[in-house]
This record gives sequence, C-alpha cells and structure tokens, in this order.
Amino acid sequence: MVDGLRTVWILTNDEALTASARAAVAPIEGWEVATFETPEELMAAPPVAGDVLVIDGWMRSKNVYEFCRELSGRVRARMYVAVAMGNRMASALARFAGAAGVLERPIKPGAMKKVLEGNNPVGQGVPQDQRGTTSSNDLPESLLADLRTGQSDERLVQAMIDRETGLFNYAFLGYKVDEEFKRAKRFELPLAFVMAGFESQADEPALRELAGIFLDSSRDTDVLGRFDENTFLFLLPNTGPDGAEIMARRVSASVDSRNLKDLVGDPMVLSLGIATYPAPDLLRREDLFARVHDALLEARHKGGGVVMCN
Repeated sequence: MVDGLRTVWILTNDEALTASARAAVAPIEGWEVATFETPEELMAAPPVAGDVLVIDGWMRSKNVYEFCRELSGRVRARMYVAVAMGNRMASALARFAGAAGVLERPIKPGAMKKVLEGNNPVGQGVPQDQRGTTSSNDLPESLLADLRTGQSDERLVQAMIDRETGLFNYAFLGYKVDEEFKRAKRFELPLAFVMAGFESQADEPALRELAGIFLDSSRDTDVLGRFDENTFLFLLPNTGPDGAEIMARRVSASVDSRNLKDLVGDPMVLSLGIATYPAPDLLRREDLFARVHDALLEARHKGGGVVMCN
C-alpha cells in the first residue's frame, strides 16, 4: 500500500461491488481500496487499526455474520457488511455479530464518506444484565443491545426472539449450539445441554409462565431457547453434570408447584433430559444433541421428571 494512505479492504469476488467501492473512495483524500479474494487470505494478513474492512454479505464460502463473530477481537479495523438495498434486518444482525454496521450495494460515495470520517456512535458500555432481578418473564432486551449505544434494537429482538415465550428462537438457538460447543472443545471447558418438554399444547399465558420459570432458574450466561412447539433447549456453558442437574430439578419443582395446565386443562407434566460435554465418544455437537434428546425421551417414557444421560 502507498505510504501515508489508509486502506478500505473489500472481501469479495464481485467485481461490481469492488468497482462501486473504488468509485466511492476515489474522491476522499487519504484513502485507497484493496481486496481480499478469500476469508483465508484475510485471516493470513488482517487489516490493521485505522483501516476499514467491508465484507461481502453474499459471500458463499461462509455465513457472513458468523465470520464477523470469528473476526471480532482478531481484526482491529472497523468492519462493515455489504448488503442488498432494503435489507431491514442486516444492520442489527451485523452489529450483533461485531461489525460497525452495513453498507448498501452498490456502495454510494455519501455512505462511504460517513464511514471514513468515522461518523459512528461511541460505545457507552455493555448494559447490566437484569435477568433474575426483574419481574418480567421476557428475556431481557438488554442482552441484545447495541454495544456502541447501549440501546436495544427492536429489529434485532424480533430476529432472535420467539414471540410466544420471549426466549431465543430456533434459528438463533442453532447458532449458539454451534458456538458454545466449539468454545467448549477449544478451551476444554464443560458444557451442559438440558432439554425440557411436555406433551400436547399450551396457550400463550402458560408458555409465558413456563418461560419465566426457566429464566428464574438460570444464570445470565445460560442460553435458553424454544426448540419447537412444546420443547425447549438450554445451553449451560462451563457447567458439569451436577450443576445441570441442580438447574433441571429446580425447574421441575417450580413447574410442579405452579400447577400449570395445557390447552385442554390437563396438568402440564414437564420432562427434562441432561447431557454434558466432555464425555466418551462425544466429538460433535450433533452427538451432544442426540444424547440430550434421548434423555428427554426417556424422561417422558417414565412419566416426567429429570433423566441424566449415561
């Protein structure tokens, strides 16, 4: 790169995106454009502080938001995701994944000028988690706040949250399963899965009360999500079998004491299965999920209660 110039790096194979970036940067003094063709090339020589990195949202080899999370803490340049015009969810998802925001394609000079002038809000710190200190049954929106502003983003909340329960939805749950399992393997940390479910169906008030029990019984580091209509999956980082069983039995006892009813008025009988990592022959996240699902089915076969996977 030319001495004295800062660089806008573009990770893309799309010549049109690169051309629009070059045209947008050209009038701005002190900046130039360079490209990465692959994520591996970027990782081998990451941009430095003061540079800007634009990642093509149409990247085929990786999920762009997962890649942003992977880059967080490794790349000191401000990151942006290039997205299709009118993508209303992209900005919130990009910020949640660690990027500074998005740039609509084709990149316009005015938008690029704002980015290069550093026209971005200054972070105000991560808001304090209120789980366990609030009477609300909803997952605290502060957990999904923008890290720069400290304000909850309604679009992000809608993208990640199950509307009936206020817990994380299936899509985000799948992402967190992958993330937490990789972290547990990499750092050799324990990880517990707890799967809870009941037979038949329940109305929204009952589901909300059930979700409140889950939240009251968990820690702020736990990930609580709705797996399907009547099944829930909890990810308990840095938790072994004993801790997971304490949490599961606390949930079971609370549900029994509330005398919750299903949609036809019958008592809601909760079954809970537990599986933990590390364990023999457990090499993939799918193995851990299969074990917790088997434990749940065994608990249902016994008529409810808690079953620990052997």
